[in-house]
Amino acid sequence: MAVLAETSAISAAIEAIRAVEPAIADAIGDELTNQRRQLKLIASENYASLPVLLAMGNWLSDKYAEGTPGRRMYAGCEVVDQVEILAAEHARALFGCEHAYVQPHSGIDANLVAYWAILAYRIEKPALDAAGVRHVNDLDPRAWEELRRALGSQRMIGMALDAGGHLTHGFRPNISGKMFEQMSYGVDPETELLDYDAVARLAREFRPLVLVAGYSAYPRNVDFRILREIAEEVGATFMVDMAHFAGLVAGRVLTGDFDPVQHADVITTTTHKSLRGPRGGLVLCTSEYAPFVDKGCPMVLGGPLPNIMAAKAVALAEARQPAFADYARRIVDNSRALADGLMRRGLRLVTGGTDNHLVVLDVAELGLTGRQAEQALLDAGVVSNRNSIPSDPNGAWYTSGIRLGTPALTTLGFEPSDLDEVADVIADALRVTEPEPPSKAKYRIDSKVAERCRDRCAELLSLHPLYPSIDLQPE
Repeated sequence: MAVLAETSAISAAIEAIRAVEPAIADAIGDELTNQRRQLKLIASENYASLPVLLAMGNWLSDKYAEGTPGRRMYAGCEVVDQVEILAAEHARALFGCEHAYVQPHSGIDANLVAYWAILAYRIEKPALDAAGVRHVNDLDPRAWEELRRALGSQRMIGMALDAGGHLTHGFRPNISGKMFEQMSYGVDPETELLDYDAVARLAREFRPLVLVAGYSAYPRNVDFRILREIAEEVGATFMVDMAHFAGLVAGRVLTGDFDPVQHADVITTTTHKSLRGPRGGLVLCTSEYAPFVDKGCPMVLGGPLPNIMAAKAVALAEARQPAFADYARRIVDNSRALADGLMRRGLRLVTGGTDNHLVVLDVAELGLTGRQAEQALLDAGVVSNRNSIPSDPNGAWYTSGIRLGTPALTTLGFEPSDLDEVADVIADALRVTEPEPPSKAKYRIDSKVAERCRDRCAELLSLHPLYPSIDLQPE
């Protein structure tokens, strides 16, 4: 009965759109068609449930609600307060954290909130008294300069982009690389694994204000206990960006030393990716950072999006169900099956395998750039994204790697045997792809092989259809 109601709601919504702007209704249908005929192996994408999608499209989107529950800059936010409180309650219960801030619109917004909250906390901490914490907005602007002088700089260390880090961890073109004087830690050149001793040496020499951990393309688990000890030794705030693997934390696949919530002062995440919610962000933190994190609006953010917070609440409620833990476990099982399948077919993976939801394939050994491989795989019916590998000679645009992830296919119901078949499709396509030098973008792929691969993808997807109850064909 619930599926019928969801299906009717989606279909009715599309037809209402079609009555106003048919081109948009057609585009929505075209996107569903694309996603139904391509194997989605982009590690940062997933498929939200129909209830999550429906929670985004309603009159909650009409409300302005700057501030936090009970302290808004607009009247009439009683219902929005309830929505935000519920989403935060779900987040705290799901991750076992002391405080959750559910307003960020994206992962980069969540990281910006976190960075500014940490800076504000470090300014204010010495001035705390029995009266409690002053509002961040009331700080004397000169305090920021005093912080820089006292610490020598606003310094941060995070994982290098080519080692698997994210551009918001201090990459120069990003605002994080302009806010902070930054240095990156990498991986051991032989094993391609995180070198904790090297991180400790860098921290002792550089004395950062913030030590950032987390990754977007590192296929191994991270020992957050060790990194926490390093941060404490140098007096740094320990922050973890778990946007990619939050679903594995929520599903209790990552526990103990591998659970960042047990070790970090501040944790950020997106709510899509492995959490399979709406596109948005969260900031989790200890209680002492909470007053500063809650000033994300207006410090960094504009008004929160109540409809997206509602969708976050729905997704987080779904993640609290027992079935989600099984889903998280199957993500890792499928990732390992994909990795094993690729390696058995003679392809090289960064670090030689995976512990989490993603694998990074080195295509340089095939004579290809990441950009060439990415487009050739798309011709073959596989959606992936090019990605840097350690010490990548092709840089961050063309790259030498392909990142592959299993959260989306796991949502569809793919099993390890299916992922072995996917590995065969990938190997089949890439082995007949040839570069067209001197271009790092142009390539040739045997058209018959590409067609064969697309047919194999279509057969796999027919066994695990996306939103099978939805038919958007106009009547």
